[in-house]
Amino acid sequence: MYPEDVLASASLFSELSRRDLKRLAAATITRAYKKGEVIVKEGEDAVAFYLITKGRVNVMHGGEGQSQTAMATLGPGEFFGEMAILDSYPRSASVVAVEDTECLVLSRWDFLAELRSNPFIAVQMLPVLSRRIRKLQQDIP
Repeated sequence: MYPEDVLASASLFSELSRRDLKRLAAATITRAYKKGEVIVKEGEDAVAFYLITKGRVNVMHGGEGQSQTAMATLGPGEFFGEMAILDSYPRSASVVAVEDTECLVLSRWDFLAELRSNPFIAVQMLPVLSRRIRKLQQDIP
């Protein structure tokens, strides 16, 4: 499967044209993580978006010295770090590989460079982000 096909499978990029997907895919790298490896750590600078192509990860909340709570388990086709490509706030959660995992990684800098050259990408992503926020709000008890 081509990287642009993998990106297209992620809801965040589902509205993008094939041409835009190819441009973003060209900016990604593939990274492998071993079972138990921390991929991102809560509180660290957020600098990239991750799309899982193989394996599974746990999204954990609670820093060092605190009990960690598993918020979600994600697998192939799912993603994390989407806020990192939009802002430069610290990570809101840690992500740990539950099994050997492979991800497509898109850095914030590369993503922003694409947005500068083609702002329509952002316009296409806004409805998807809005739906995600609405879903999160509905899930709050």
